[in-house]
Amino acid sequence: MNATFATLLASCRMVGVEPWEYLRDLFCLLPAWPAHRVLELAPAYWAGTREREDVVALLAADPYRAATL
Repeated sequence: MNATFATLLASCRMVGVEPWEYLRDLFCLLPAWPAHRVLELAPAYWAGTREREDVVALLAADPYRAATL
């Protein structure tokens, strides 16, 4: 588990994604995210995924995310 988490954070840094913002948004999206689209949440694809209208709407509606901004 720790190795997976460390690898995820390293991947964020490698592609220029801020790790803590990524994790906050990831944990907000995961409960409602379809399993067949999980690859869209990978750090390598995050910049494109985060700009999509449906993702922006999901993140804007999340009360936890709003409290942590």
